[in-house]
Amino acid sequence: MGYKSTEDCINDLEKHGHLVRIKEEVSSDLEMAAIHLRVFENNGPAILFENIKGCKFRAVSNLYGDTNRSKFIFRDTLEKIKTLIDLKNDPIEAIKHPFKYANVGMTAFSALPRKSSFSNPVLENETTISSLPQIKCWPDDGGAFVTLPLVYTEDIDKPGVMNSNLGMYRIQLSGNEYVKDKEIGLHYQLHRGIGIHQTKSNKKGQPLKVSIFVGGPPSLTLGAVMPLPEGMSELTFAGALGNRRIKYCYRDGFCIASEADFVITGEVYPNENKPEGPFGDHLGYYSLKHNFPLMRVHKVYHRKNAIWPFTVVGRPPQEDTAFGNLIHELTGNAIPKEIPGLKDVHAVDASGVHPLLLAIGSERYTPFNNERKPQEILTIANHILGSGQLSLAKYLFIIAGEDNPKLTTHDVKDYFQHVLERVDLKRDLHFYTRTTIDTLDYSGEDLNSGSKVVIAAAGNKLRELGNELPSINLPDGFRNPMVVMPGIIAIQGNKYADKQSADCELKNLESEISNFKLENEFPLIVLCDDSDFVSKTLNNFLWVTFTRSNPSHDIYGVNSFTENKHWGCRGSLIIDARIKPHHAPPLIKDPAIEKRVDALGEKGRSLHGII
Repeated sequence: MGYKSTEDCINDLEKHGHLVRIKEEVSSDLEMAAIHLRVFENNGPAILFENIKGCKFRAVSNLYGDTNRSKFIFRDTLEKIKTLIDLKNDPIEAIKHPFKYANVGMTAFSALPRKSSFSNPVLENETTISSLPQIKCWPDDGGAFVTLPLVYTEDIDKPGVMNSNLGMYRIQLSGNEYVKDKEIGLHYQLHRGIGIHQTKSNKKGQPLKVSIFVGGPPSLTLGAVMPLPEGMSELTFAGALGNRRIKYCYRDGFCIASEADFVITGEVYPNENKPEGPFGDHLGYYSLKHNFPLMRVHKVYHRKNAIWPFTVVGRPPQEDTAFGNLIHELTGNAIPKEIPGLKDVHAVDASGVHPLLLAIGSERYTPFNNERKPQEILTIANHILGSGQLSLAKYLFIIAGEDNPKLTTHDVKDYFQHVLERVDLKRDLHFYTRTTIDTLDYSGEDLNSGSKVVIAAAGNKLRELGNELPSINLPDGFRNPMVVMPGIIAIQGNKYADKQSADCELKNLESEISNFKLENEFPLIVLCDDSDFVSKTLNNFLWVTFTRSNPSHDIYGVNSFTENKHWGCRGSLIIDARIKPHHAPPLIKDPAIEKRVDALGEKGRSLHGII
């Protein structure tokens, strides 16, 4: 639908039974976030908060918390957008079949942003940062954050909306050392679009002008998180998705999304930073306090009856999972077409997205000795780890599609079984040490610094995986072995002390396990703090194993060796996924707040029958 505003979207959702109103007074300090989480966990509707304590504005969350609801919001244009993306990859199709693709012409026209001289609803009113909904999501967050910000910047060398960047980078409104109503914090990585713009401005010694849009047409929000090529304006995608041109204007040199609910304008000066965070993040842990760019606030605008959209970030699945599902549906064929030989790739949401990638490639190289082994898929793996957001992965598993043409990366359990049946642990582990990882991932020992490993598998099955726990003796400090899935055992260890102690502990474990020849039935062993928890669900295994380990430091192997700089093992692979002292703490809900949410589910209250 071509919604003009957040309120248009909310009214349509309510009309079709996709929205609930919270009429009771609620606090923006943890309570609103807790309500959101509970409704999301129960597959509930979008939530309109009508009575926020101490705030004159309303807020809405969980708009995109269900993929079907997102499809409903964009129901008139999704298929046309898919077609446009396909045509980008194969434009000759439009020439071959002009009548078949004639219906996307107007959609393409809608992509062009429209400058507005008169109708700019968001400029009707001004307010202050402290008057905005001060939503704090987790107990140890450093302050209030904007969790659905649409952060707009322009290229100082090529100004204008067509060379702009619209990204979703978190914004801290209060707390730490920020001067009330005059300063806010921006958290982003320098390789992102805004970082590229800031680097150019810094070189010229000029401040970067930043506009932060909140709310407005829902297509703007999806446009901000779409993985578009560098230099392509997200405003054009948003216009096509919303089936109406995005209106904009300029005020005091800042670009304004005319139909946003709120716009915060300000400047980022070279080398001005302040501590930002902590913040409960999408890996399921806090990202800690670090220096990030400071934005000097210019003005804060809002439209009449403005509504503040927000979400809550935490251990997946969360609302951003549904975002990811929708993006995959729109662009599922695009990435494989960008990387020759790649058939399928999946950033696994349950592992925090970036830590774990599963991929399927082609293995078309003809071996001279007729032995099928990873060759072409290793080239593809290098390409994947050099591509945009995919480069943040720590673990990349890649297989040859020819070995099972029906397998997809989204069948995670079957995919792991396929890998473990075929991987040669003496040959198929390839490490990248002392490299960059996700800024939000604290498994490395320094910010944005860690390692990667590619685990490749091609060829015939080498083993039959075990389903039943074998009889094994464990050395002191290890207990409660549990089968996670065929081929994988979780073993509980003592609390991690330090690397030197861990190396000694693992040496004892490797020595004992070598006596039982587990590698044929159980090629992967996960050392953890709670083996009951890890083995309980597939998602628990994925989350613990791949968020709590740094490949170069935490991968061990039974009868391991190094040969010509290549590391491998002749027995089972062991991943030490215990919590380390340098890790960020996990996100834990506040029990008192949870009781207040329980009360909203009682008969006669707003969430009765929903939670």
